[in-house]
Amino acid sequence: MPAKDVYHDAVKNALIKDGWSILADPYKIKYKDAELFADLAAEKPIAAEQNGRKIVVEIKSFLSASPMRDFELALGQYILYRNLINLTEPEYQIYLAIKDSIYENFFKRESIKDITKINQLLLIIVDMGKEEILQWIN
Repeated sequence: MPAKDVYHDAVKNALIKDGWSILADPYKIKYKDAELFADLAAEKPIAAEQNGRKIVVEIKSFLSASPMRDFELALGQYILYRNLINLTEPEYQIYLAIKDSIYENFFKRESIKDITKINQLLLIIVDMGKEEILQWIN
């Protein structure tokens, strides 16, 4: 299993504060001869008698000297995980969790917004210091 992202606990705590139950930490994605691990799986109950909403969360810190390189890697991983999850457990939606300052300083760039839209990237924007979800972007 890969090492946990530096923001792993902050994102996990933010999800719990937002009413989510953590189902897996990490979440194993197994399909045929592929076995990968996303950071978290969570569920938010809608009502006692209904199935809740289920998500997989991949957390990215964007701490390297090149946010564009971090984005390349994150986007490729996100698409791979999304495709495998669609094949194995299509009731799950996958989100990329990022720090609010990365969203403001990088993801709001016109080129990145276009790539995010084309690839239907779902985002969770988190205040890592307060461990709070600021925004869901679908």
